[in-house]
Amino acid sequence: MKTAIFYGSTTGVTEEISRKVANILHADIFPVIEISKVKEYDFIILASSTWGMGELQDDWIEGIENLKTENLTGKKVGFIGVGDQESFGDSFVDAIGIIYNEIKDQGIHLVGQTSTEGYSFRTSKGIIDGEFLGLIIDENNQSELTETRIKKWIEKVR
Repeated sequence: MKTAIFYGSTTGVTEEISRKVANILHADIFPVIEISKVKEYDFIILASSTWGMGELQDDWIEGIENLKTENLTGKKVGFIGVGDQESFGDSFVDAIGIIYNEIKDQGIHLVGQTSTEGYSFRTSKGIIDGEFLGLIIDENNQSELTETRIKKWIEKVR
């Protein structure tokens, strides 16, 4: 299965996490500005941090508009959300929920949902049916769990 990760990263953390996942999955990796390449892949992973009080990372503002014009029918879609659950507990990893809500009716097949256990936050748009939409990383407060979370998630999506 041909796999790609598309990321938006301001401080470099989301890009770093995306690269770790890409290396293990042998996936291609692109900044979200190259979102038109989704047509070449069967499995796409969309990675974003959340900014401010639940806003999309800047690159995703245009990226989401471009993604909505692509044919996603039948594609497997996974998410990587990066956030700070302690400082932004009312909007933890909201960006992936915003992206998901924009494309959920485009015939995608969501993969890689994960448990909310082990996180401490109040609300998140990144949750559907009681689970996170994908791999969730908090480098600010739980960096010691990052490698384990990546490995467990990859086992799940393989």
